[in-house]
Order: sequence, then structure tokens, then C-alpha cells
Amino acid sequence: MSHSPPRQQSRLRPPPVPEPRGALSAAVTARLRGSDPGSMPSPAGSSPYGDDLQLALYVLYELHYQGFEGVSEDLEWDSRLLALRGAIEDRFLSALRTDVPIDATDTARQALDELQVEPVDGSGSVSHFLRDHGSLDQLRAYAALRSLYHLKEADPHAWVLPRLHGRAKAAMVAVEFDEFGAGRADEIHAQLFADLMADLGLDTRYGHYVDAAPPEALATVNLMSLFGLHRALRGALVGHFAAVEVTSSPASRRLAEALRRVGAGPAAVRFYTEHVEADAVHEQVVRHDVVGGLLAAEPHLETDIVFGIRATTHLEESLAARLLGAWHEGGTVLRGAADW
Repeated sequence: MSHSPPRQQSRLRPPPVPEPRGALSAAVTARLRGSDPGSMPSPAGSSPYGDDLQLALYVLYELHYQGFEGVSEDLEWDSRLLALRGAIEDRFLSALRTDVPIDATDTARQALDELQVEPVDGSGSVSHFLRDHGSLDQLRAYAALRSLYHLKEADPHAWVLPRLHGRAKAAMVAVEFDEFGAGRADEIHAQLFADLMADLGLDTRYGHYVDAAPPEALATVNLMSLFGLHRALRGALVGHFAAVEVTSSPASRRLAEALRRVGAGPAAVRFYTEHVEADAVHEQVVRHDVVGGLLAAEPHLETDIVFGIRATTHLEESLAARLLGAWHEGGTVLRGAADW
């Protein structure tokens, strides 16, 4: 098991540059390391959900978050990297719009209600599987993958704040205030997840598990950044945020039960019990005031909100299928799992 850094220090140092997985990510990482990769490759022939494209996009987005060890901060706005990022985003977004078609008559209320309908037998659900059958190692692997988002929890959604107005803005700030610890550094949800990781014997350093993550896990994180960094996708980001809040409470309850069953410590359990309570309240605020307020101010964004909800579901279902497929066969979804 890995040794964790002291509490509240998991983000004080940027992570190392990840290992590339193909031509796109190799060109990006070479540029970050100070090499001239020559002409940037085109993403046209790359799988939009594959290892290479998703890792390249993840690395490009991380320049706007924590950056990387030994990489100049000036590269956040490097014109060649931004041009490549735009081409990769177009490929990813085009695939999502094809795979998640939206009818003009679909409503945000309808899309949110759909999220509350779960299979009676829990089939296809990671939280159901972990609650009923998951081993400690499977829960550790799940936490390692989720750390790519949870160690920066709520950060991507904060980008929407300058783009909202009135009721939607006030409500979004209220929910984000809770996510960021309501004024207490030790209660920031990202810190609570680092505590969970330490309780499970995982390395709490920011971005530590990116090389272990399959593309399905990277895509779920990239989706938030894609929506967050584009004002034109503000409705989709609100949809994503709503989808997370609506589904979080019941899933968190099951994950807390799973952790208790395998004998995890109190810090691991606490992260999810905190979300059971908080997100049940957040769901109502998001439904009525964030989504409702945005629609009242900008009704033309309803289709975008629906797209954000359903694109989130689409990528989460892809990750669930990858995880459950591996676990049912007695394997692991982690890359290089021998030393994670």
C-alpha cells in the first residue's frame, strides 16, 4: 500500500506528466516536456472514447487546474496545444452528440425524472454491485479511479458561476459553498475524499492514478472540463451538475454500506454518508433553483441541459460496463494494476 502525504497537502505539488498512450498524447506530453513534437497529429483517426484521445484531452485540461511537475505555467495558453485541444474537443463532442441524440420536445424535468428510475435488480449499477458483492480491493480500485475527479470535486462546475444570473447563480453558489466545506478547509469534499483514500491505504496525491485509469474513467472527468471551459456549453454543465446531484444520494448510501461491510475505517465511510445527506438537499435546490432559474432566464438552453444530463449518463454507463465486466470475470480494470 502507498504512503499518503500529510492531510491537506495532496494538491500542494502538481503531479508528474503521465505516460503517453498513442500519437496524440505523445505529442502533447512531448510539448509539455520541452521537446518539439513537430506538426501536431490530427485526432480524426482516433477513437473519440479511446485511450490516446482521452488521455491527451485530460492532460490538456489539467493545464487549467493543477498543471504538471516541471511544466511551465505559460503552456496553459500555448497556441499549438489550444489548437490541438479544440480539434480533440470537436471529435469528442461530435461523438457524444451522435451517441446521445436529443429530441426537441425533451424537457429537463423529464430527463431528471429518468435518472430516478433504477433497475429493480440493480443490474448495471456499480454501487449496487459494490454494496452486495464488492471486495475491499474492488472498492480501493473504484476510489483510485474516482480520485481523478473527487480530489478536485466541484472545481469544474465552478466555471459556470460567471455565466449564470439571478436565482440560478445564487443557488449554484449555495451548493458549491457546501461542496467547498462551508468555509472550513478540513470539510472541503475533496479533502474528505483524500481522507477516504488514506483510510483505504491509497496514495492521496493529486492525479496519482491517471496512468492506471482506463479511457472510460478519463472521459467522465473530461466531460466536466469540456462543458466547464466553454460558455456556449453552460447549459450542458448545469445538466451535468444536476445529474450528479440527483443520482449521488442513493448511490452514496450504497457505497457507505459497502465500505462498512468490508470493514473500512470511519473516514472512508464518512465521505459517502456526508453525500447522502448533503446531496438529498442539493438535489431539490438544483432542480428548482439552478435548473429552474436558468430555464426562466434562458429557456433556449433546455436542450443543452438535457444533453448534459444524458451525456453524463452515457459515459457513466460506459464506465460501469467496463468495471462490472472486469469484476464479474475476477479481473481489474486498472492499467498496470500490479503496483497501484
